[in-house]
Amino acid sequence: MEILTPSAAQRMAPCAGLRIGDPAPEFAARSTTGNVRLSDYRGRWLILFSHPADFTPVCTTEFVALAQEAEAFAARDCELMALSVDSLFSHFAWLRLIRDRFGVEVRFPIVEDPTLVVGRAYGMVSDADADSATVRTTFFIDPDGVVRAMTCYPANVGRSTAEMLRVLDALQSVDGAPVLAPANWQPGKALLRQPVVDLEAVYGAEGAADWFLAEAEGRQA
Repeated sequence: MEILTPSAAQRMAPCAGLRIGDPAPEFAARSTTGNVRLSDYRGRWLILFSHPADFTPVCTTEFVALAQEAEAFAARDCELMALSVDSLFSHFAWLRLIRDRFGVEVRFPIVEDPTLVVGRAYGMVSDADADSATVRTTFFIDPDGVVRAMTCYPANVGRSTAEMLRVLDALQSVDGAPVLAPANWQPGKALLRQPVVDLEAVYGAEGAADWFLAEAEGRQA
């Protein structure tokens, strides 16, 4: 496995993890679909997510759910990539079991990270950790290779596929526009416009809250 050199800041404080707006660290590794390199996904959205281990109950339900929704992510021009410490052959055996037990084929790549090199580069695992048993982290990476959102769950709580899709929809809807996605926003619902930063406009707004809390005209997704 090859891990490309991260920035000096990432080398100095790997345990702090990445921040929203940071470039996702480049890496090259083996996966269930062949050798992968993060930069190969430039120009598309990518959701990179880690799971504690193969052949575990919660992870199995997550992979079944994500495989069932793979077309929904693809329709949004978004690829999926999983990561765990298990070996490539463990991944293969697990995917065969999932197919035979649930009738679902997992076709997105699962990267092997037995030495925790990738996990540590992303701050998912501390240098003091012997394994990644506590890791269930998700990175939403935009077409420019920038981390736009992150979630982190404990090993005993599974992710929501619906929420992953909602976050992706929200990120794509506000991308490159002065709009905001409110709480519980769903595709097709109104977005919010950016607050006014002009005192005259604040005093001249029709409602007391209209200057900072108003729907964006014609901006729905």
